[in-house]
Amino acid sequence: MNPNPISISRILIASTSSAARTPSNTVFNFILLLQSTYSSSSSLQTLPDSQSKSVSNPLYHFLPPTQNPNNIVDLICSSLRQENTHLALLQNDIKGLLPYLGDREISKVLLRCQSEYTRALAFFDWVKNDMGLRPTTQNYCIVIHILAWSRKYSPAMTLLSELIELVKDVPAVDDIFQNLILCAQDCNWDPVIFDMLIKAYVKTGMIREGFRAFRKTMEVGFVPSLVSCNFLLNGLTQLNYIDKCWHVYGEMGRIGIHPNAHTFNILTNALCKDGDVKKVNAFLDKMEEEGFDPDIVTYNTLINSYCRKRKLEDAFYLYKIMYRRNVMPDLVSYTTLMNGLCRQGRVRDAHQLFHRMVHRGLNPDLKTYNTLITGYCNEGKMQECRSLLHEMIGNGFLPDSLTCRILIEGYGREGKLLSALNLVVELQRFGVSLSGNIYDYLIVALCQESRPFAAKSLLERISQEVYVPDLNIYNELIGSFCKCNHVAEALLLKEEMVRLNIKPSVFTYRVLIGCLCRMNRSAEGSSLMEEMADSGLSPDTFICRELVNGYCKDGSVAKAESVLGYFARELQVFDTESYNALVKDLCEDGNVAKVLELQDRMLKVGFTPNSLTCMYVIHGLRKTTRLGKDKLQLE
Repeated sequence: MNPNPISISRILIASTSSAARTPSNTVFNFILLLQSTYSSSSSLQTLPDSQSKSVSNPLYHFLPPTQNPNNIVDLICSSLRQENTHLALLQNDIKGLLPYLGDREISKVLLRCQSEYTRALAFFDWVKNDMGLRPTTQNYCIVIHILAWSRKYSPAMTLLSELIELVKDVPAVDDIFQNLILCAQDCNWDPVIFDMLIKAYVKTGMIREGFRAFRKTMEVGFVPSLVSCNFLLNGLTQLNYIDKCWHVYGEMGRIGIHPNAHTFNILTNALCKDGDVKKVNAFLDKMEEEGFDPDIVTYNTLINSYCRKRKLEDAFYLYKIMYRRNVMPDLVSYTTLMNGLCRQGRVRDAHQLFHRMVHRGLNPDLKTYNTLITGYCNEGKMQECRSLLHEMIGNGFLPDSLTCRILIEGYGREGKLLSALNLVVELQRFGVSLSGNIYDYLIVALCQESRPFAAKSLLERISQEVYVPDLNIYNELIGSFCKCNHVAEALLLKEEMVRLNIKPSVFTYRVLIGCLCRMNRSAEGSSLMEEMADSGLSPDTFICRELVNGYCKDGSVAKAESVLGYFARELQVFDTESYNALVKDLCEDGNVAKVLELQDRMLKVGFTPNSLTCMYVIHGLRKTTRLGKDKLQLE
């Protein structure tokens, strides 16, 4: 399909019929671009990854029509023209030809279906979903052009977004903008497609690509719509690309796109993020010169910016100006001002503003109540928080997870965990479902206050509400029980973990073994260490140390030495501190001979004495000498 007068005239018609306003040389520039693009090839441009087989063999013409690879496009188009299209039946009839269905053939079928977008879309979906083929970027662009020309913008946008996701990580050969231009030579098309591309990039979070598409659109001579410009400006603002925002705004003025109130509100937000108050005021003056009065969105944007920068005087000045200009503050205005006051510790003033808002006929919402409750919690005034909670429920607002967390953590900070637990019961009575992280917080807080039985009681109660504790919660409970030397309860929790298919961690075994050793139950600690090793976890130096110290305290020096040898031979763990603890214990008994024998055995498994070891041995020798002298004197 070569460039010809018919296709060029089609481009002229498409360009001039578009609703978008274009400069006088738009069509001329676009034709030149197309001609330069196609100057190196006389056929439809396709990507080089076609999987279709060659159909140039003249002997194919002697085959029946349904077996001739040259007929695959005609056969598919014929089937699509039937009223009840059954591509699945066709697929069965031409099974032998399907390997010849490549990207060129897909493009040809789509181009023949331009007048019936439903057929084009049905064929495209069949190729993509039923045949399991991946259409090329060009295949996508053709069907997107057909849908946009038929004013089916929603499915066109869906496919455009899908294509963007498919090619975002591939080389520049899959440039969507360029492919849309290439396909326009052979398709009916509408310049609105470039607006759609800009919006699709922004929707998929690819703001930089949307900005590039905006620039390319102007380079080929088309004027983006105000809607797509606003869409792009909003995306750039959200990602703090402030310089690019002003570039887009400048281009809009250069090519004659008149901004609207939404444009100015987006740019006001951009200025607020930039933080230059003088620029904001100058921009507002320019906005009024353009004939746009700041609306509620503009004022709320500015008030929020001033409050975040702790410029409350400026925020309240705007609040007063709003009344003078007959722009009534709304719920967002009041809530933002209240939040600004609370952040500066002026919760009472915020509450007065709350009453003023209600007096002026505005009903508070959940966010308004949360703002005040947060302010009072930060000041430790939990009674006021509780009163607001009851008022809020009385007005028909059930607290959300944020409200509950603010209140419960507020009680926690004040050291009133019992009040927090009572609040949980009260909230449950109101039918409020608490999130798992709130229960996590309470259990951990109780454990940290060395109240493991209260934490376990809470766990047993909430486990009936589909709450499933994780490994960290079990470790907190086990650690707290062990800290309080309630090792039996800790061991029961470990067994419960195993029943729930929660694998104990190294920490779990550490605290259990440490507690057992402290309680003169080192043998049980050794059994746990063996269980730990069997489960695939490696005992560490901490566990080695606890066992050695525990056995030494029990007077089981031989077992302590056995543990040291096990760690050295089996686990390649050489803990000098554990070794020195054993040497010190022997030296305290004045048995230097045994110490020297121990050193010989430990040297064989890899232990090397250090200065502390030598000091303990010297101390042992002195003690032995002193004991000998005392014995001689007695004789």
